[in-house]
Amino acid sequence: MKVVVFILIFCFGQCLIAQNSFLAKQYFDDGDFDKAVVFYEKLVQENPRRTDYHTSLIRCYQQLERYDDAEKIIIKKLEEPNSHPVYYIELGHNYTLQDKESEATKNYDLAYSYVEKNPNNAYGIGHRFQEHSLLKYASKTYTRAMELNPQLDFNFQLARIYGEQGDIEKMFTSYIRLVTKDNKKLPTVIRSLDDFISSDAQAKNNIKLKRILLKEAQNNPNLVWNELLSWLFMQQKQFNSAFNQEKAIYKRSEDTNPNRLQVLGKLALEEGEKETAKDIFSYIAQNSVVSSVNLDAQLQILDIDLELSNNKKLDEVQKSYEALLETYGYQTNSLQLQIAYANFLTFKKETPKPAIDILKKSLNLPLNKYGKAYVKMALGDILVYDKKFNEALIYFSQIQKDLKNDVLGQNARYKVAQVSFYKGDFNWALSQLKVLRSSTSQLIANDAMQLSLLISDNSLQDSTQTALKKYAIADLLAYQNKNTEAITALGDILKNHKGEKIEDEALLKQGELLEKQKRYEEAELNYQKIVEFYGDGILADNAHYALGNLYNSELLNPEKAKYHYERIIYSYQDSYYFPLARKEFRKLRGDTIN
Repeated sequence: MKVVVFILIFCFGQCLIAQNSFLAKQYFDDGDFDKAVVFYEKLVQENPRRTDYHTSLIRCYQQLERYDDAEKIIIKKLEEPNSHPVYYIELGHNYTLQDKESEATKNYDLAYSYVEKNPNNAYGIGHRFQEHSLLKYASKTYTRAMELNPQLDFNFQLARIYGEQGDIEKMFTSYIRLVTKDNKKLPTVIRSLDDFISSDAQAKNNIKLKRILLKEAQNNPNLVWNELLSWLFMQQKQFNSAFNQEKAIYKRSEDTNPNRLQVLGKLALEEGEKETAKDIFSYIAQNSVVSSVNLDAQLQILDIDLELSNNKKLDEVQKSYEALLETYGYQTNSLQLQIAYANFLTFKKETPKPAIDILKKSLNLPLNKYGKAYVKMALGDILVYDKKFNEALIYFSQIQKDLKNDVLGQNARYKVAQVSFYKGDFNWALSQLKVLRSSTSQLIANDAMQLSLLISDNSLQDSTQTALKKYAIADLLAYQNKNTEAITALGDILKNHKGEKIEDEALLKQGELLEKQKRYEEAELNYQKIVEFYGDGILADNAHYALGNLYNSELLNPEKAKYHYERIIYSYQDSYYFPLARKEFRKLRGDTIN
């Protein structure tokens, strides 16, 4: 019975301490030091070994300018056996708050002297110096400790300190020393360097880092320098220079996985560096021993060739596809080739029938449910192109059923709605879109919202849905890559349904198609009309973002681009384009983007 009573009393006491600790911290964080000090005094009395309570009580006294009370506690801690030298720093700081600099310096020096006695004290002492922004003392502490014991590594702490002091070169050097000792720290170092490096190759920090890395590479050959140089060149969008570093890494590395080269190639492609991207993928195709990687590289090359020739090498590319099929055959591991070739035949050569035959043949392979879903999705898309809507709906519905909670299943549901829209079955399309508006994929949810609003808004105003049916036809033409015909069909809507709700939708769609045809000034005019006449409409943010990109990438007017990105930032915070616009705006302003 006594044991039970003791346990109950102990548990009650622990709960009371926890409650007091919580209240003390709450008052402290709120800046209510008069109340916090009462709790911390009690906690220190009841828990004399808890250094965190002592430290918090000292902070409370200092905030209340009760420096004598703070000093009493600090001295009491220093008089204890084996007291930690950080309390000399606390005493020094207490003197600093009273403008007693000579007394403060004496105690700071006393704390530092303990590093000479035992360099293992450096972490606690250096960290406490940092807490009080005594950066010179902190850097001196860490540096001396590493001199006394080379096994210690405080380069990360030193780099942070030099960064705060604005000594960028020393900061870079400390980070370099860190990875020299431990290559596994490279990702951490890159994250830290990212805050100081920009996309401008001529920026001072970029030049300093490049010079340090090149010097290290000459003095101490190590793959880590190639990796850091490659990263730096990628930040500066110098993809060819990054490629040279990646080739060196690939040749010297024991790992034959060309994953780094693949990432670089795709990044170069995204940034419009098609020739460099082609060189990278050609190198992968020539050197990779992994069949799937080799195939992916060759497919990338074919896509780039088509883009570079402006789709004028169709027959030549088709022969390349046929040669690849001869090599890889109809196998489960060449599924990406079969789908890519089918898409090429349909959307580039405008011959959907052989493409449908290829994919139906692929469905006979021993595929798992995801493999079948990918083939069915591609097959459904081609059947839509061929206006075989009912058959396409069967395949999309099968995917939706087999992968109900998967993003692929949600995408299939969206395609069901899209096909229903093309067919003019607007009510069924709306019922599918209603479910998708809460999709886990933000892109699918956004697309579903846009199409849903297009249908509902234009059904209310026009019960015959004449303009909406015309728009569906134009949208299908755009889907089929028949852009000129789609632009003409949208022009008919803009001419004969002027002032109706569908006008801004037609302007936006036509603008996007005009951009594809590189008719940039005409596209600009379309977007400007949306901004001017439909500034309060649901597509205003789309138009601002489209104008921002157009001025940024094609019309080369960064000031106008900044204006339109800024409009989204300040006026459309809920927009899907908000984070994208903010990122582009910061790039144009010259900020460092992580």
